[in-house]
Amino acid sequence: SNATTIRFRHNDPENLDRRLARLGDEAHRALIVVEGIYSTLGDPAPLREIVEIKNRHGAWLLVDEAHSFGVYGPRGLGLCEELGLLDEVDFIVGTFSKSLGGVGGFCVGRHSELELLRFVSRPYIFTASSSPPSIASTHEALRQVLDGHGLRAHLWRHAKRLYAEGKRLGFRMGTDTPAPIAALVFDDRTRARALWQALLDTGVYTNLMIPPATPSGVSLVRISLSAAHSDEDVTHIVSALEQARRTVFGLG
Repeated sequence: SNATTIRFRHNDPENLDRRLARLGDEAHRALIVVEGIYSTLGDPAPLREIVEIKNRHGAWLLVDEAHSFGVYGPRGLGLCEELGLLDEVDFIVGTFSKSLGGVGGFCVGRHSELELLRFVSRPYIFTASSSPPSIASTHEALRQVLDGHGLRAHLWRHAKRLYAEGKRLGFRMGTDTPAPIAALVFDDRTRARALWQALLDTGVYTNLMIPPATPSGVSLVRISLSAAHSDEDVTHIVSALEQARRTVFGLG
């Protein structure tokens, strides 16, 4: 592609608005690319504000729902559905490897021009097709997502509980509201690594993320919840956090 990439500040609609304004009459050719839910902290994109800016400048909008598909929205279709913006977003992409537990991904849109990618996109043309078993398992997982109101309610109950417990224990959470991705944020990577190791020693697997995977001076321990976790699992995670708070940080 001969497109020019222009960055705007993370989750900063005003900065995006200024960047598009600088493009003048060329703004209608711009494609805004954001994630519905960002994988590192679990924070949502301010999609309502971004859609308003997109419409004002006549730009296009692509939302990556990889970490929100299956989790947000009445049918689990992602943050766009949750906010009632499905008809306002031009393109939605996602993966089969997260909520659906499969292989591959998808790109859907409101514009017939999307079909052109089947003929001109080299990654699409030269990627091998999925196998019949993979397609069948993804199809069944999608059916369960669309009918999975109980599973989502179960997941969100755990997400709200873990978020509340993390705040109670004095951890700095990565989001302002509960999310299935619970990030415990630290300024010191040594403390983050110590917590990660302490949790691992008690049978709780988390992701340790340090620069350059995170901004300079920010390290975190990311806990990813799923609907497969039980009440007992969440209780064990909270207990492990309490124990680590005492043994690693010397806090009662």
